[in-house]
Amino acid sequence: MRSTLLSALVAAGLLAGCSFDSIVSKVNPYRIDVRQGNYVDQEMIAQLKKGMTREQVRFVLGTPLVVDAFRNDRWDYVYRFKPGRGEPQQRVVSVFFVDDKLDRIEGDVKAGDAQAATDSGRGERSRVVEIPAAPQK
Repeated sequence: MRSTLLSALVAAGLLAGCSFDSIVSKVNPYRIDVRQGNYVDQEMIAQLKKGMTREQVRFVLGTPLVVDAFRNDRWDYVYRFKPGRGEPQQRVVSVFFVDDKLDRIEGDVKAGDAQAATDSGRGERSRVVEIPAAPQK
C-alpha cells in the first residue's frame, strides 16, 4: 500500500513538473509601458523663440532632466519609452543658451503625441531646430 501511494505521488509530481513547464511557456504576463523623463514635442518647440530667458524656456518645456554643473549653457531634456513588448525608444532635446538667452536647440524632435514618440525612431537621430527670432519691440 505504501509503495503504491509513493509511486502515485512520484508519478503525479513528474506529471505536474512536465505540465508546469508547458504552462509557463504558454503564460504571457502583461508588461506595462514605462515612460520616463521629459516628453517634448514639436508644438512645444514651436513656442520657443530665440532670445527667450531660461525661465521662459522652463515654462514651455518644463524643468530639464539633466543640467550639467560644468556646462551652465546647456539643458538636456531626455525622454525614454520602454513598451511592455518591443525595443525601448529614447529622445534627447538639448537647449543651448548664450548670455542666459536661448540660442539654439538640437535633438530628436518629432511632431505628434506621446504615441508618435513610441513609433520607430529610424532615420535621422539628431538635428538642429531653427528658432525664429523674437519680434523687436
